Amino acid sequence: MNAPLRRSGVVILVLFGLLFANLNWVQFYKADEYRTHDFNSRVVVAEYETPRGVIEAGGQALAQNKTTDDELKYLRTYPEGKIYAPVIGYKPVIIGATGIEASENDFLSGASDKLFADRLSSMFTGDNPGGGNVVLSLNTKAQEVAWKQMTDNQRGVTKGAAVAIDPGTGAIQAMVSMPSYDPNPLVSHDTEAASKAYNALVKDKDEPLINRAVGATLPPGSVFKVIVSAAALQNGYKTSTEIEAGSVYREGGATIRNSEEEVCPGSQVTLKEALTESCNTGFARLGVALGADKVKDTAKAFGFEDDTIKVGDLDSKSGLSVAASRTGEIANPDGTTDTAALAQSSLGQRDVRMTPLQGALMAATVANGGRQMRPYLVQKLLGPDRRTIYTAEAEKLREPITSGVADDLRDMMVSVVENGTGKRARIEGFTVGGKTGTAQNAEGANPHGWFIGFAFDESGKAVSAVCVMLENVPGGHASAEAARIAGLIMKAAAGRGGD
Repeated sequence: MNAPLRRSGVVILVLFGLLFANLNWVQFYKADEYRTHDFNSRVVVAEYETPRGVIEAGGQALAQNKTTDDELKYLRTYPEGKIYAPVIGYKPVIIGATGIEASENDFLSGASDKLFADRLSSMFTGDNPGGGNVVLSLNTKAQEVAWKQMTDNQRGVTKGAAVAIDPGTGAIQAMVSMPSYDPNPLVSHDTEAASKAYNALVKDKDEPLINRAVGATLPPGSVFKVIVSAAALQNGYKTSTEIEAGSVYREGGATIRNSEEEVCPGSQVTLKEALTESCNTGFARLGVALGADKVKDTAKAFGFEDDTIKVGDLDSKSGLSVAASRTGEIANPDGTTDTAALAQSSLGQRDVRMTPLQGALMAATVANGGRQMRPYLVQKLLGPDRRTIYTAEAEKLREPITSGVADDLRDMMVSVVENGTGKRARIEGFTVGGKTGTAQNAEGANPHGWFIGFAFDESGKAVSAVCVMLENVPGGHASAEAARIAGLIMKAAAGRGGD
């Protein structure tokens, strides 16, 4: 055989070898990926042959199925639309699911190992039991009140979030994000129409697809003074300790003033009075006196800098991803403390950023004696036959402060609502504590309004902890409307109405 033929033969053999290798790669390594790919139409049709499990709360279906006459047997529907969309998410035909629909997909679809017995039984009976059902911890009354009050607020604000938590268990009682969206068009079997609806939401400048309760990190303003107060109390200060204040404080190029001239104009004020009146100069001086490390370490103990939290199922630790709240470096380029940044950060400004969920956890920690419970949304998992497969059990996440410090903070935060800036959060028949926050965020823009707080009933039980955040509030006193809404949410969570 001459040399050209030998070379051609070798090339052909190599090509056949590569083809054989590729076929084996597809068959043994890529087959499962291709089989389960969202765009595999045969898989999609097969998936819709089985009824997907229901997502519910308080006996109310939030995601369910409707039979159809088209190629896909079941259509996913969301009866409450925008109210629950940021939590529930949606399960479209050709793209990935979001929210609880995504984190509990295996259970809802029936593919979970927890439902192995049901699948095995169906092989013998021929029945098609469908997927498992997910029961959420949400209090439907609190959720509806939160949605109504947020979307019909008295300041005309269009963006914000609210979160309510059971302080003793970590169960999420309400989670609202606005603006929201209607998930029903996104799950249409007309994939062209669904894609058009999705693209419109993506292009919306108000970003309705973001769950602001867990995904938005904004300057919290004076709400952060709770962290600085905790740092002080853990380092020898008492609620009666007098701290330096005054009408103006200048530090490292930063000039700090109080929101109004009548706020702590004297040279000294007690720690409790400083929180009650929201004394900017007092807390700026206090933060600098404590030092950046103590402030940052206390914030971290409460959950700042933690980007591992998912709010959903305590069993699998799956759920909605939570953006990390941050304090910022508070440092000069050479690593030394930037005292101007520290003074501003102690007021929840500069580079401090926080999610509404983090704010609710701060209030819940104080209400729960210093113990922060892991937040969750999935209360129960039920089989297709409604038998209970899993029930959430409260789990401590961290213990950032001692019970003594928590008691002092509780006393100080109750004073804020009874005597200070948080009066609009009062609820008749309950002991309410909290902290307001007005955060400057951009030159020429209206400030954000925050309120974090908790409520104890007549028996002394902590019934709810909440955070309300309203973006770019016009008209001054931005936090007052947040406090009003927070009070109504906690009242509803406690079963006392709220409208």
